[in-house]
Parts: sequence; C-alpha cells; structure tokens
Amino acid sequence: MSRLPIRLRLALFLAVVAAVLLSLVGGFGYARLAAGLSHDLDLELRQRAQDLVGPVSRPGSSLTDLAGTGFIERGESFAEIVTPTGRVLDATPTLRGRALLTPSEAGRAARGTVSIDRSSAPGLNEPARLLATPFIRSRQTQVLVVGDTRENGLEILRRVRDQLLVGIPLLVLLTFVGAYVVAGAALGPVEAMRRRASELSGRAPALRLPVPPGDDEISRLGATLNQLLGRVEATLERERSFVAHASHELRTPLALLRTELELAVRRPRRAEELVGAIDSARDELDRLERLAEDLLLLAQAAEGELTVHREPVEVAGLLADTCTRLAGAAAASGRRIEVGPPHPRVGAVPADRRQVQQALTNLVANALEHGDGTIRVEAQRDQRQVRLVVSDKGAGFGAEMLAHGDERFARDPRSAGAGLGLSIVAAVAAAHGGSHGRRDLHPGAEAWLTLPAPPETTHEGSRPA
Repeated sequence: MSRLPIRLRLALFLAVVAAVLLSLVGGFGYARLAAGLSHDLDLELRQRAQDLVGPVSRPGSSLTDLAGTGFIERGESFAEIVTPTGRVLDATPTLRGRALLTPSEAGRAARGTVSIDRSSAPGLNEPARLLATPFIRSRQTQVLVVGDTRENGLEILRRVRDQLLVGIPLLVLLTFVGAYVVAGAALGPVEAMRRRASELSGRAPALRLPVPPGDDEISRLGATLNQLLGRVEATLERERSFVAHASHELRTPLALLRTELELAVRRPRRAEELVGAIDSARDELDRLERLAEDLLLLAQAAEGELTVHREPVEVAGLLADTCTRLAGAAAASGRRIEVGPPHPRVGAVPADRRQVQQALTNLVANALEHGDGTIRVEAQRDQRQVRLVVSDKGAGFGAEMLAHGDERFARDPRSAGAGLGLSIVAAVAAAHGGSHGRRDLHPGAEAWLTLPAPPETTHEGSRPA
C-alpha cells in the first residue's frame, strides 16, 4: 500500500470511507423503513380489529357476511374467530376454515393482544402478519384474529434494497473518480515542484520551485522551500568563494617558497645567502601554517563543529607569548609591540588556549600589516568578562571594514592579506560565548576580544598596597 502513489492512496481511502458511510446510512435507512412499514401494518390491523370487535360481538354475526364490506377487504386481508384453545369458530372464505393460531398462541391472545408474523397464511402464498385480540361474545372469551399480507411492504423493501445495492457501489465509484481527480489537481503543484527540483544542481543553484497562487499549505511549502534554496545558494556561493580565496592565498606563499628553494639550489651561494633563503622560506612556512590553522578553524565554525576545550588560561602569559611570537616580524618592519601593565585582577579565564591565542595573534598581525606605530596589547577586566585589546596608531579600519570586517576574506583595499583575521576573532568569540569589536581612534584603531570570566573574589590580604 505504501508503494502506491499518494493520489491513488487518497482516492482509495476516500472511496473506502464513502463505502462504509453509505453502507451504514443505507443499512440504517433500510432498517428504519422496515420498522416503519411493520409499525404501519400493526396500526392498520389494530384499527381493523377495533372496527370488527363490535359487529362480531353480536350473537349471530358472521365474518363471511362482513367480507367485502368496509370492515374486511377482499383479497389480501382476512379474519378469524377462535376459542382460547385454538378451535376455529368463524373465518373469512379465503382461510377455508384452517386455524391461524396454534393452541399456545390462542391461549396467549386470550390474555392480551399479540402480533405474529407468518411466512405464509392459509389461502395466501405470501408472508402475512396477524394480530390476535380477545373479546367477549355470548359471555364467553373468544379471540379475534385479523391479518394482512406483508408482500406489499416486502416488495417496497426489495426495491429499496436493489436500489441501494446499485446506488452505493455507483456512489463509491464516483467518489473514487472524483477524489482521484481532485487529488491530482491538488498535488499537481507538488509534482511541478518535484520536476523542477530534479533539475536543480550545483551548476544551476539559482533555480526556484514554481509556487502556485494562493495562500494554502502547498504554496506556503513552495515559498519555504524557495527560501531554503536561497540559503543553500548563498551557502554554495560562500563555499565557492571560500575555496577560491583559500586556493589563491595558499598558492602565493607556496610559489614564494618554491622560488626561494629553486634559487637556493640553482647555483652555489654564500652561507649568508643560504641563511637568508632559509629564513625567508621559514617565514613563508609560518604564514602557510597560520593560514591553514585559520582555514581549519573557519571551516569547523561554519559546520558548527568548533569544539572548545576549556582550561584555566593565564591572561598575562597569553599576552606575553603572543607578543613574543610576533616580535621578530614587528622588528623586521621597524615597529614595536608592547604589553600594557597587567590588570591587578585579570588572573585566569576558562578558555581554549590555542583558539584564543590564534584570535589574538590575528589581531596583532592585522595591526602589523595595516596599522602604524607602536602596537599595544593589554587586558581589561570588569565583573564578568575579560577584554583583550590590541591598538595601534595607523589610519584605522575605515567604514567598509568596520561594517563588513567579520566576513571571510573581507580585505582592506590597501592590504594584500588573506582577509581572515577578523572572521577568526568573531568565530572564537562566538564559540566561547563572548564578543568582539573594533573602532577607529583617530588616529589609530582598536580591536578587542571579550571572554567570559568567573566572578571576582576579593580577599583583604590580596589587595595591592
């Protein structure tokens, strides 16, 4: 059943429901009609018995004399008078003197009115219904039995039954066909969306599903899927851009490294030249290493897989290690990195040391590449967070970088860098539940990374003098 198309399943389901409901309604109506016909016949027999009791109660009266009058109609109605023991005293001609009641039935009828169905009455080859009621004649209790054929009512029931047996299957078939057509019309837009979806590919991500007019569930589904496709398209575009930029950024240091190595082995060189080539190659390797780490961290953050291994990290030591790593690059460019005086209450923060150092290194490297003057690195603290701040005396970020610097490969036009530094800072801050920011100082720029810190605990003996 589950392999059938939804359209066919819906039509079959509605047809089954219609068959059950129509059968129940038809059966109920048939039963009510049968009960109504039986009730009407009982009323007619009671009325006839009441009409006959008076005439037959007079001595010398005869049912034969009453046949054909208004009391007893010729043909399908009949009457009989019996004793409480069932002996026939009088009867209409069609009965030919044969008893309608058994002795036990006559005994019950002598005590009160009873109704009895017969499959066939004497003189009639048709089902009949009898009504027997007691009456007094010549100071003796006798039983008057009146009856009538049930064939007319049964004929009506047969016609109704035949109509139901033909009408119900026909209605079920019409319900199936109608449900199949309506389901097809309702699911048509879904099939159109399926066909369009089969045409989607990575080469044509801009395709959208056709949305039917209106504001029903299917149109809302189509709109939602188109929104999803828009997000997928944007994600694919970002990934393509990411791969293209990453390839470009990796190609540059690799080309420089290859050039240095080829020059080193092309001809005999002095020891100083070899040392310079090796130092240059090492710098390019450091650049490649940082770029690979940055790309890996961004990829993990984009997939939601950036795991933070928290441990107590001494902030003062973290600042010192970062400045030491970049001191050589700063000296080579004729600049200096200084660490601000330690905040008396900074202490340690629970963080992933490698990730935080990577983010702080990117902030300092940005200041080296884009800024000017002395680079200052310091830590600030308030009640619930520690802020790592890097500032310089350069030209500042500019409006474009202030607005979009967090985006991957967002570059300052004046720079040749990879454009990953600030996006790394943003990813690390988000993973740690902290924040980040930047601003222009006129002159200079300032960028920071904020990390949650445990509440301060103040001890009298630990306060600075």
